[in-house]
Amino acid sequence: MRAAAVPLLLLVLAGCGAVHVEPPAPQGEAAAACDRLAPRLPRTLDGVERTASTPESPYVAVWGEAEIALRCGVPRPSRMAPTDRLDEINGVGWFADPDKPALYTAIQAPLYVEVTIAGTRTAGAVLADLSGPIAQVSAQPR
Repeated sequence: MRAAAVPLLLLVLAGCGAVHVEPPAPQGEAAAACDRLAPRLPRTLDGVERTASTPESPYVAVWGEAEIALRCGVPRPSRMAPTDRLDEINGVGWFADPDKPALYTAIQAPLYVEVTIAGTRTAGAVLADLSGPIAQVSAQPR
């Protein structure tokens, strides 16, 4: 039940205007990589347009009525063990949180990018579309 709470909460807040998403506070290389990622993010993901979030942050992006939410520069997932398998999509490793099936985290030095995807969207397509820009900023010199 807890896994469904995040997308549901975002959808409820979406009806009130801009979607509330708590922005992360990346530091150092992660913040610089997030700054490079922000302008590369697509305007459309899985058929939905990018929308506003509150508070405004360069580290947050939302598409649709909060059907997809991205937070760049989050901490390493606490649930992820060194032996956990990552799903590689277009050169980016993604950790699918087993306790929160709507939550995926890109593991790409120097940053972690968290993506929440509602069940009404196609997770594989969303992660594939986001992997290109994430791989580009990770590959750039730091």
